[in-house]
Amino acid sequence: MTKTAGVYTDDKDQPNLELVISGIVEKFVTIIPQAVSLRGFVGDSLKKSVNIIPEEKYAFKITNARARYGKYIIVQLEEVQGTDRREYSLTVENLRQEQGRYSDMIILETDSKIQPTLNVRVYCQLRKRPAEKQK
Repeated sequence: MTKTAGVYTDDKDQPNLELVISGIVEKFVTIIPQAVSLRGFVGDSLKKSVNIIPEEKYAFKITNARARYGKYIIVQLEEVQGTDRREYSLTVENLRQEQGRYSDMIILETDSKIQPTLNVRVYCQLRKRPAEKQK
């Protein structure tokens, strides 16, 4: 991976510099989808699942899953046997029964020293159901 950043200085000979930072980035985990989006009408059952697949080189266990705020969602984590390694299924369910938007964050605690926590963002939008037209 390579990233660049522009730097402005008060040096008359080099007022603008471009810094280049590069390095090897290894994938630690695959999270599908990376964020949970719950959209629907007030009163609907809104629930989504997220698949979490540790990379074989960094085979870690998830020891706990919790919502940062937890006021409007409940989370359930289940270990499932993947095709060739351990995987996890995280289910997020909406509890809110009022119109509006909210966001939260699910914090996944792992037994890894490299990455002791993983985060999954949660977004929700609830709308009132449109009134049905009378005939």
